[in-house]
Amino acid sequence: MGTYLNPGNSGFEAIRRSAYVDKSGLIGLINDTIGTMRKLTCVSRPRRFGKSFAAQMLCAYYDKTCDSSPLFDDLVHRCINS
Repeated sequence: MGTYLNPGNSGFEAIRRSAYVDKSGLIGLINDTIGTMRKLTCVSRPRRFGKSFAAQMLCAYYDKTCDSSPLFDDLVHRCINS
């Protein structure tokens, strides 16, 4: 098993308590690419445009060491395909 750089959901939990722009639509995109030849996803955005916030959201969503479901319950654009 690999080593994870941002385990847990504390980073995303702190972001949700501040001004948060919902990027949960990325979850559906990532779910569609898991186990396929398109398993690498590049999120390219301009500088200071929320790439780190999106990465912390994805880490919190896929982390199996904690329960992050309360952080995602109220997101409108939640796209989960699996």
